[in-house]
Amino acid sequence: MKNVEMKLDGDILTIKVDVTKEFGPSSSGKTIIIASTEGNISIPDKEDVKVGLNVYRKKPVAV
Repeated sequence: MKNVEMKLDGDILTIKVDVTKEFGPSSSGKTIIIASTEGNISIPDKEDVKVGLNVYRKKPVAV
């Protein structure tokens, strides 16, 4: 995972992402990656529940 923290408190899943971080362009080059689970992964302590997360911003348009 990149820049993703997950915490299960009872039945509540909390996902924490620092939106000030960047990990470069996406594979298409159209967006800048901020955070990703890099595919579907199990949440903490619940192997049968999966999450897939991508957080990104549009790449600035060159003038």
